[in-house]
Amino acid sequence: MHRLSLLLLLGLATACAGGAARPAPSSAPASAGEGPAAARGSPSTSVGQGGASAPTASTPSPYLAAPGQQPRNVKAATCAVTGGFVHLYTAVDAGLFQRYGLNVEHVMVAGSGPSLAALSAGEVQFLYCAAEATIPGLASGSDARLVAAPLVGLPYVLVARPDIHSVPELRGRVMAMSRPGQLNDRLVRMVAVKFGLRPNEDVEIRPTGGGQPEQLQAVLNGMADATAITAPLDAYARKQGMNIIYDINTIGLPFVYSAVHATNGLIRDNPQLVQRFVAAMAEAVHFTEKNPEAARASLRKVLDLDDADALDSAYQAYAIKHVNRRMTVPLDAVQGGIDYAREQGTQVVKDAADITTNQFADDLDRTGFLQQLWGSELPPP
Repeated sequence: MHRLSLLLLLGLATACAGGAARPAPSSAPASAGEGPAAARGSPSTSVGQGGASAPTASTPSPYLAAPGQQPRNVKAATCAVTGGFVHLYTAVDAGLFQRYGLNVEHVMVAGSGPSLAALSAGEVQFLYCAAEATIPGLASGSDARLVAAPLVGLPYVLVARPDIHSVPELRGRVMAMSRPGQLNDRLVRMVAVKFGLRPNEDVEIRPTGGGQPEQLQAVLNGMADATAITAPLDAYARKQGMNIIYDINTIGLPFVYSAVHATNGLIRDNPQLVQRFVAAMAEAVHFTEKNPEAARASLRKVLDLDDADALDSAYQAYAIKHVNRRMTVPLDAVQGGIDYAREQGTQVVKDAADITTNQFADDLDRTGFLQQLWGSELPPP
């Protein structure tokens, strides 16, 4: 793939923060009735791409569809094209949702604002989006909550020109970010301060506009010396001779990356539907980690990307390194996002407890579902 084509493609990964919407189609009619919402039975084997099988278990799962149960038609939106949504892509491709009585159609609604609007209007029943992008809207009054967090942490690295090998070497240099107040601005400033560099005194923080591709292009062209990017752009940067000089996740900022959203109305009126969707996503986290070829095939299709190094970079970041096997949404990270949104001028009317519920993730633990999936690999709560 040509360099500029790759950069333009990967630029869609930053679209969660805004941009033109691709409206979601009207919601497909739901089947009449939900059927048993907590049908019990041994999980059947689900065959995905490459013949990979979903986990089986000797104990019943409380969330699987009952035999003969009419599946519920559901639309799930993503707010951008990014490897960070690999779990939803792979679950759809591997047929995992059908085991939970859900017939899920994946649609894309570009941007956090339009996608939250589609969710609130009932055009989609679930939204999978970067929480950093949706928290300002949720905290300012959008009628929805975060119900599960398959990815937590910061999958960002600081990439620098070939002659720079450490953050202190950026003294007197330029760090690129997109626009003041956005996440990459916050991150490069935090990194600078951590290493004793005063922003815009010891190191210049320069806006480039656009998204990560434009920031990286500024580094490649010599207009800047470093910037913060995510996978798979890091693989591309390495191929261009750039250095990865800092893993920004180690800075210790509590952070929710990809999260499942549902409206308060759906949570109130049909908690069984939300529970089954969250359970299916929990299995998708397991399935994606244990079936890398199926996950890479889904990434390859959605990202239209054939570069093996780039696919591996995305897979390692979003299917291995930053996964949250327990699915719980960390309230401290959500509150931190709300506080930052307030600092940037958002009219905040809600706190973390108002826009988050862990009732569904907690139920996965209570019923033994997570232990059934992961066994000894399940981290302690």
